[in-house]
Amino acid sequence: QVQLVESGGGLVQAGGSLRLSCVASGHMRSINDMGWYRQTPETQREWVALMSNGGDIRYAESMKDRFTISRDNHRNTVYLQMNNLKPEDTALYYCRYRDSEYATWGQGTQVTVSS
Repeated sequence: QVQLVESGGGLVQAGGSLRLSCVASGHMRSINDMGWYRQTPETQREWVALMSNGGDIRYAESMKDRFTISRDNHRNTVYLQMNNLKPEDTALYYCRYRDSEYATWGQGTQVTVSS
């Protein structure tokens, strides 16, 4: 199994930036992807971005202009750089690991953007 621990959330003013991190531990398959999702009490979990360990990157269309995903395979860590944050970005951000046979989620890190 794989365990995920997110960090980097917090309170920021509109227009500010945050960098989220997600560290994976445990048995990771040689081909996998790690990604970010977000959820509010009023919405379903929404996909933000993902990156494979081979370097393939995908973004949700509405996220790609301000968010950047990156990954350090040596540290088993995926990052989400979020710039020009808006109040509507306020959410609990989750990390997800997925391979051909297994998927798991972290506990989430809260991002709150004040206007």
